Amino acid sequence: MERIPKAVYTPEFRAEAVALVFRDGLKASEAARRLAISKKTLDNWLMHSKAGKLADIGSNRSPVSEQEAEIARLRKELAETRMERDLLKKAAAYFARESLPGTRS
Repeated sequence: MERIPKAVYTPEFRAEAVALVFRDGLKASEAARRLAISKKTLDNWLMHSKAGKLADIGSNRSPVSEQEAEIARLRKELAETRMERDLLKKAAAYFARESLPGTRS
């Protein structure tokens, strides 16, 4: 199975996520859930923010070309499609087993 590429967050998104915790008083786990990011990612941003280095996150990354961004998007889409396919296979097998005579429990 292929690895899903890491998400790239804008500095504005990071700042808003940190503000949800510090300014609005949400717990980190609740803010992470609302933003659909991992709690560990938000914890790292909070730690960097307290140290005054939130803006430095991701500054050592090279810019992503259009082709690289498109490849990453397509890989993510392919991984999601494969997961959906596998789920549908399992569901089809389950319902096929239910419809065969003598296989009901």
